[in-house]
Amino acid sequence: MIHQSKSYIKFLRLSKNKHGVHSPFVFDLVTKCFNDKKKYPEYHILKTYRQALLKDTSMIEMKDFGQGSRVFKGNARKVSAVVKNAGMRKKRQKLLFRLAKYFKSENILEMGTSLGLGTVAFSLSNEFAAIHTVEGCPNTLQKAQEYFEKFNLHNIAIHQEVFNDYITQNASEKYDLIFIDGDHNGERTLGYFNSLLKNVHNDSVIIFDDIYWSKDMTAAWQKIIANENVSVSIDTFQWGMVFFRKEQPKQHFVIRIG
Repeated sequence: MIHQSKSYIKFLRLSKNKHGVHSPFVFDLVTKCFNDKKKYPEYHILKTYRQALLKDTSMIEMKDFGQGSRVFKGNARKVSAVVKNAGMRKKRQKLLFRLAKYFKSENILEMGTSLGLGTVAFSLSNEFAAIHTVEGCPNTLQKAQEYFEKFNLHNIAIHQEVFNDYITQNASEKYDLIFIDGDHNGERTLGYFNSLLKNVHNDSVIIFDDIYWSKDMTAAWQKIIANENVSVSIDTFQWGMVFFRKEQPKQHFVIRIG
């Protein structure tokens, strides 16, 4: 937590809003997506989905393949408590929806389904989207699938596997957007990135959650943005985003999101 606090102070000092961005691509992303205040009708479905989970008092025996939880002690967890204490926040869920919509992402990979808060955002972002979501814990995935069916989300393919197995088995697949939100281990995260380089194209984006979770996660993030294949990288503190646009010079941005 000390690392996160120190990192946030540094982030506030370095971060800029749209006025400090000297890149047409990133400026448009900030003004037309990050700062988009439109009230999308899909937001109501996101809210209803979240509310349904918050009312779910059933217990799940969760198997954690990542770095574990800083909130829960045991593996038996109430669905409502997971959403309340460890689930994706409303603003971030809406931003994930806007990002996929803005980039018109059609082939999306989510690594870390959990209870599907991010998955539903992707599902609603584009009627032509195909979402592949990977989760190691079978009980968590089963609960998420129940809600996908309940909300008639039929463009989601679920995969109950550990991340490396899925990546190895789908080496030739190309993704428009990849969201890595299921493992806060720096070494493994760097490994996922290196393995997924064969799955991206010029207009792909990879989003990493919790880049300041720990010193080793931040170190992994620094190595990722230094990679020669990455042209544009954006640090929003909670998330790190990397792009592979060969037509752009290599640039790094630290951006505040309201």
